[in-house]
Amino acid sequence: MMYVEERDKAPLSLGEEKNMVIQLLLINITVFVLLFFTEVIYRLEGNPLARYHNDVLSHLVLPANVTTLLHNPWSLITAMFTHDSFWMIVSNMIWLACFGTMLQNHAGRQRILYLLSGIVGAIFYLLGMQIIPSFRELQPFATTTGASAAVMGLAIGATVVAPRYRLLPNLPIPFWIITVIFLLANIVTHVINSNDLTMIPSLIGGGLTGLLYMQQWKKGNDLGAGFNRALHKITHLFHPKTHLHIVK
Repeated sequence: MMYVEERDKAPLSLGEEKNMVIQLLLINITVFVLLFFTEVIYRLEGNPLARYHNDVLSHLVLPANVTTLLHNPWSLITAMFTHDSFWMIVSNMIWLACFGTMLQNHAGRQRILYLLSGIVGAIFYLLGMQIIPSFRELQPFATTTGASAAVMGLAIGATVVAPRYRLLPNLPIPFWIITVIFLLANIVTHVINSNDLTMIPSLIGGGLTGLLYMQQWKKGNDLGAGFNRALHKITHLFHPKTHLHIVK
């Protein structure tokens, strides 16, 4: 006896269709690699590094000056996927893999939380640069970049879902302590490298977003459900939905 079985056909991938963490890692790493080779090309052509920053990087990073931001409004999103140093992307991607995987395992795919945390973090950064007196004088030329605020949202979100979860069964360290370590590591790294505390408002914004978002999720309000459905449809526009499988 033979019958036809209809199955969903997934696109050719490395499993990222259902893996938020891999998707975000791939986007961040791809952007970094493209920027790296673009910088190399500029250098090989004998251009000064300042020209690369002016022609390329300045259009992706988030400026502290609101007037400049109005010319590059997309930087509210591009900044969270842009890293201008090797160690910055390595550290952020390690933390992203840690917190993102934990959140995904306990709460499913929450891509929108990464984006929301990054955007709210950017808004907090802008507000901080306008309001805090010691930051205001840096406003004309200051910029920020990187996934720290977005990852902070995932970190706080994961901690809200399972604060006492342990990454390793034999490691007696609850998850909230790892989140505190991440926060302190971010602050210390910025202080040591550039004596820069302007990123603290963005971390606060990202963290608050993760806190409020996942508190609503625990109450049964999945604020990102519509976004995830829309994203799935967009990314599957050109994928065949089904195929026929002959079973004997």
